[in-house]
This record gives sequence, structure tokens and C-alpha cells, in this order.
Amino acid sequence: MDSKQMVHMNQGEMETSYARNSSFQSAEQNRMKPLMEAAIVDVCSNTSTLLCGKMVIADLGCSSGPNAVALVSIALEATRNHFLQLRQTPPEVSLLLNDLPYNDFNIVVKSLVALRQINEPVVVAGVVPGSFYERLFPSGSVHLFCSSNSIHWLSKAPDALRISQIPAYDIDENVRHERLPVVAGAYARQFRKDFTIFLKLRAKELVPDGRMVVSLAGRRSDELVSEISHVWGTAAQILGIMVSEVNAELHLSTILSIANKHVSV
Repeated sequence: MDSKQMVHMNQGEMETSYARNSSFQSAEQNRMKPLMEAAIVDVCSNTSTLLCGKMVIADLGCSSGPNAVALVSIALEATRNHFLQLRQTPPEVSLLLNDLPYNDFNIVVKSLVALRQINEPVVVAGVVPGSFYERLFPSGSVHLFCSSNSIHWLSKAPDALRISQIPAYDIDENVRHERLPVVAGAYARQFRKDFTIFLKLRAKELVPDGRMVVSLAGRRSDELVSEISHVWGTAAQILGIMVSEVNAELHLSTILSIANKHVSV
């Protein structure tokens, strides 16, 4: 199965689920609030953009849990406040949440239902499974795109590394440092390619004078690595060891399976 169909955050609402372990993402969404509100004002102030009194707002890479509806909730509230100040009737709003097909949309739908019940005027809510590196919406249909901590997820691992069987993080520190320029360069090129595709697709789907608010973690290439990078380095090392152990278990399982076949014969 295609990897993009399988990738997802931990589902459900248990202790190890994404829903219970996404405070960092929540804080980033809170920092986006002024940008979201400004974007809504820009869209709502352009009478030619809001034809027929309807607005479509889409979150790309919504994931699940309480963060899934955070950005669209901010946009919805900003829309209501804008028209309330003008003493005008707010537009009918359609809220669409996107993520990969194996995302936990059960929890997302419950959050959307609750959101619809506390907002007026008519709010139409739905989910759009699929990769945001593909077309998701009709041309010229979306007034506001938003996305938080999602676009750093690439469409795939760089082909050059995959063909050469170079891992993103090698457990051997010496090998890792030696390969760092090659690995970093390959991922930078892949991001540039993916982000270009992302922008071209959204340009087709946005209405004229529509807006897009996007946030993702990063640093300038000429800046020194911060302390937080060491934390991620430790996490990457742990994940690398886990992958090695899983591969070893799979290899052992294959050997035992072959041995059992020979014994049964």
C-alpha cells in the first residue's frame, strides 16, 4: 500500500494518542490567531470575493483531537465578529478539514458536529481525505486555507537517498556527520519541490483574492543548531534503534518461517 495512505498520528484518545500529546502544536495555533483574524478581515472586506454570501475555509493537515478544529474555529469566530461590528448578516460558512486517509476522522467528525451546534449562521462541515500534494478542491472555491505544523511532512523520502539506501538518520555518529551535507541537501531539494507543488495547487483552488495562513517549524540554514535540535537528535536516535530492532525481528521471523517449512517437509 502507498505510504501516504498509511501514515497517521496515534489514533483515539488514550494516553499515548496524538489528541493527548499535542500541546506544542496547540501553542503554535494560538500564535497564529492574529494572522488568521487578519486574513479573515481581508477576505470579508472584499465584496467581490464573497459572492452569494458564502465562504469556504479549509484546514490542511488537521490531524485529530482538540487541535483539529482550532484554526477553523478561530476563523469562524473572526468572521462572526467582523460582520457583527458592521451590523451585517455573516455569510454561510463551509468548514472543510483535510488529512491523509488513515487519519482518525471519527474524532474529527465529533468535533465538527459540536462546532456546528454552537455557531450561526449555517455552518456546513466536512472532511476531505487525501494528500495536500494533490488537488483536493474545485478551482476557485476556497476563500481561506490554513495549515499548522503539517507542511514539513514531505510527499516522500528523497529518491536519491532511497536508491542509495542512505537513511535520514544513521546511528553511527561518524557516518551520520559525514553524510549530513548529502542528506540535508536531498531533503531540502525535496521540500522545495513539494512546497512548489503545494503552492501551485492551492493557487488553483483559491478564489480570487483568497488568503492562506501557513505555519511550520524551521530555522535559517546559516543559523547555529539550537538546543532543541539536540532533543530531536536524541529522539531520532531512539527511533533509529527501534527501526533496527523491528528489522531484526522481521529477519528472525523470516528465518524461523523458512526453518519450519524445511522441518515440516
